[in-house]
Amino acid sequence: MLADDLQTAESASLTNGAAPTLEKLAAEQKSRKKWLLVQPRSQTSMMVDSGTVSMPLNLIMVATLASKYFDVTFLDERTGDTIPQDFSGYDVVAITSRTLNAKNAYSIADRAKAQGKIVLLGGVHPTMLQEEASSHCTSVIYGEIESIWEALAADIFRGKMKSAYKASELKPMTAMTPPDFSFALNSPHAKKYSQLIPILATKGCPVGCSFCTTPTVYGKSFRYREMDLVLNEMRAHQDRLGKKLVRFSFMDDNISFRPQYFTDLLEGMATLGVRWNANISMNFLHKPEVAEIAGRSGCDLMSIGFESLNPDILKSMNKGSNRLQNYANVVSNLHKHKIAIQGYFMFGFDDDNEKSFQATYDFIMENRIEFPVFSLVTPFPGTPYFEEMKDRVRHLDWDKYDTYHFMFEPKKLGGEKLLENFIKLQREVYKGSAIMKRMQGKPLNWVWFVNFLMNRFTRKLTPEIYL
Repeated sequence: MLADDLQTAESASLTNGAAPTLEKLAAEQKSRKKWLLVQPRSQTSMMVDSGTVSMPLNLIMVATLASKYFDVTFLDERTGDTIPQDFSGYDVVAITSRTLNAKNAYSIADRAKAQGKIVLLGGVHPTMLQEEASSHCTSVIYGEIESIWEALAADIFRGKMKSAYKASELKPMTAMTPPDFSFALNSPHAKKYSQLIPILATKGCPVGCSFCTTPTVYGKSFRYREMDLVLNEMRAHQDRLGKKLVRFSFMDDNISFRPQYFTDLLEGMATLGVRWNANISMNFLHKPEVAEIAGRSGCDLMSIGFESLNPDILKSMNKGSNRLQNYANVVSNLHKHKIAIQGYFMFGFDDDNEKSFQATYDFIMENRIEFPVFSLVTPFPGTPYFEEMKDRVRHLDWDKYDTYHFMFEPKKLGGEKLLENFIKLQREVYKGSAIMKRMQGKPLNWVWFVNFLMNRFTRKLTPEIYL
């Protein structure tokens, strides 16, 4: 088993003395080096970083690791924190980046680098475009920091940095330090964070959809934490907040990839009294017993990538877990157990036509999908799909790589018709009568509120905002 092999490798590395080396190097320092950790906001014209935002779990993990040996300042620009112009108070400036905020991340990194700081760039975009990112920083952190932490920290102590840090093998999740949420919760702007607490049970997704960045970041491995570690982390948050009803959001790429692990975890969660949501694939949601366990364990909402109602499109994106004949069963099973659905639908593929929009509308309305989310196909750099489409993309303006901007001309539809139908679909799904039809009899909660926000938003849509 891969997890067992990785566990053995990790045990060997600890036996070889990696941790004591860091202790020794730390003891030799005249003073603790100071880190600035930055979560940059995106520059996209769409509502990506507006309102409440999720606590940045990956950056919290970096803060947790670094704080053992360094003084850490944690800034999240999305919540209103101001990134300084003068970095003289810091030795290390570490910035996480997605594609849609890469230009902003690079700007911050360039300022820090010009001031002679050790500048680390990590996250999905620097991992996917290591060469591009390298020109803006001292070192690129490729993939997850947990698996290269000892080597990185040792080099920072010694002042001898490599241009990139990439793990030869990934650590098992059982060896990872639990995240310390105080870095986000003690922020003066902590009220801007969602009340949903991010949590991880697994990492990776071996499916390998052509448009997805996960296989590059994590390989095609699938790692998971022991269930007791996940449940204990939930209990710790219950104790911290002094109540059982705590809401969690799983950040996993594909939490249900191993069905037995998933259902066993849910059985454990059913005893806690928590509520939760997750992104999830459809590989076995058509089985009624899975929805029953999910409902009993406190699931409020599942985010599901239906992607398309066109079988040719599903095949072209290597979305093997999506079987059109199961779509209605999946929805019915979840609704029977009071689980709402955030359904993702993509448009702009070469095989899309005007019928694609009508089929999607019919499916959403007939199955009363509570929160439909529509996006335009975006070939993200570093993915197989980007390599396939790079000669056709309209630009490399990373600010617009947010899944809402028009990236290329689909062969069967054309750009003008694509945007015309894309806007029409959103308006029809979110007009008042359609909301009432989809949401009738559903609990009065935040999903209703989001629907009415979307009603206002979609009425203002024009083709120009997608260009």
